Amino acid sequence: MRFKMTHRPIILGIVGDSAAGKTTLTRGIAQVLGEENVTVICTDDYHRYDRKQRAEMDITALNPDCNYLDIMQQHLTLLRTGQPILKPIYNHHHGTFDAPEYIKPNRFVIVEGLLGYSTRGVRDNYDVKVYLAPPESLRSKWKIKRDTMKRGYSEEDVVLALKQREPDSEAFIRPQRKSADVVVTFYHPDGDENGTNLNVRLVLRPTIPHPDFSEILQQQNGHHIEAVRLGLDRDMGKPVDVLEIDSHATLEQVNALEMILCNELPSLKNFCSSGGNQNLGILTGTTGEILQSYPLALTQLLIAYHMIKATKLI
Repeated sequence: MRFKMTHRPIILGIVGDSAAGKTTLTRGIAQVLGEENVTVICTDDYHRYDRKQRAEMDITALNPDCNYLDIMQQHLTLLRTGQPILKPIYNHHHGTFDAPEYIKPNRFVIVEGLLGYSTRGVRDNYDVKVYLAPPESLRSKWKIKRDTMKRGYSEEDVVLALKQREPDSEAFIRPQRKSADVVVTFYHPDGDENGTNLNVRLVLRPTIPHPDFSEILQQQNGHHIEAVRLGLDRDMGKPVDVLEIDSHATLEQVNALEMILCNELPSLKNFCSSGGNQNLGILTGTTGEILQSYPLALTQLLIAYHMIKATKLI
């Protein structure tokens, strides 16, 4: 499906620590919205120093002082008004900068990276804000796998980098959680710490209008739905709704949840299971096998729902 550019672009922020799953989540959301409708921006491109300079200065990329946050804010403001930017490019493989890229915003813009919510001026540009918060043990496994397979590091180098970065993760990355509309936590089921199946816990803050999941509550009143749960909790001291989806949810339970979203926004119907879409929730297993995760698929669909809903709100 193609969306007409009748209003300003809708901007989604996806923030989380290194290897928290930002790119995997972004890929599925772009598939729902149609890749021809989406511009993806990585805020890592706004690093101030290359890898060699950071090592010499003993500063990590997680530190705001290591990034051109003012230029990032300026560029997001331009994109929000539909204007093009000349975006820098940080080459993760070589740790250096490539030639800048001319970028024109599409109907939707997804901005993923480490410090996307670090200033008020940057935060004001988003329509929807997501924060990824996997358990640190799981994120460490993901980072070791990614950096050794795709970026040429040894496992010892990655473990050392995690230890060196931890103070900056605590000081600069995790506090951004409080700015998110949706907090996404993928985690292993109890007793399956080394498996590929992951549950998801979605913290839904009342900062944006969420879908009406009251049907789930009504079903729970009739009989307990073990794999899909909706409840109330507090996150960082604030009251929130929490939607949990287990990896062993049945197709029937997944379809029921999908249809709540798709019935509210008919443009999503082609991406529900009943529409035959098999591309959502795709991820790579520990040995390179391709897997499909219902919790991931539903998370991607929910965030895409919010982006399409934002087009109607403006």
